Amino acid sequence: MSASPDIIHPLQPFAAASRGPVRALTASAGSDGETGLRFRYVLKADLGALRIPALRAPGRAGELWQHTCFEAFVAGAANGRYLELNFSPSTEWAAYSFAGYRTGMTALELDPPGIEVTRSQGELAVVAHVAGPALLRGLSCAKGTKLRIALSAVIEDGNGGISYWALRHAPGKPDFHHAEGFVIEVTTP
Repeated sequence: MSASPDIIHPLQPFAAASRGPVRALTASAGSDGETGLRFRYVLKADLGALRIPALRAPGRAGELWQHTCFEAFVAGAANGRYLELNFSPSTEWAAYSFAGYRTGMTALELDPPGIEVTRSQGELAVVAHVAGPALLRGLSCAKGTKLRIALSAVIEDGNGGISYWALRHAPGKPDFHHAEGFVIEVTTP
C-alpha cells in the first residue's frame, strides 16, 4: 500500500464490540514536502463520551498510550529497527527507538514534533509533523529510503475503557509493534 498525505486509511478497532462512541477513525502518513513526515488522524465520535486529554504545553511525556493517543510506527531497512511515535491531543509527545521487535527500547532524540489539534462538534483532528533527520538517524537509514509505517490509536471511553485501533491488527491480542501492521510505504525526502 503506498501513501501520500492525501490518501486516507480507515483504522479498525481490534474487536468490533470496542467501537463504542467512535463512528470512524482515519489516518494518513506521508512526506511533509520538506525533510520530514506528516501524520494526520481524524476521530469522528461522540467526543463527550470519550476521555480526551486537555491541551497542555507541548513537550515530551511518558505513558501517553494509557489514554487517548495517536501512534505511528516507522521501520526502515530490513535490519529490524523501528521507531514508535506517540501524539497526544494534549500536544504532548513521545518517541522511542527499538533495536528489534519490542527489544532495545531507548528514547529517541528528536526535535519536538509540531502537533496541531482541531476539535469541532463530533470531530477531533490531530496532525503531527516530525523532522526527518532524527528519524533517519534512529533507523540508521539514508535519505531516499523507503519506510514502512503502521498507524494506530488508543481511544479511552468515559468509563476508562480502552479500545485499540490500527490499519491492520496482528492475530491474538492488540499489538501495534507487530510487523503485519507496517503496511504503508513512504520514501523519505
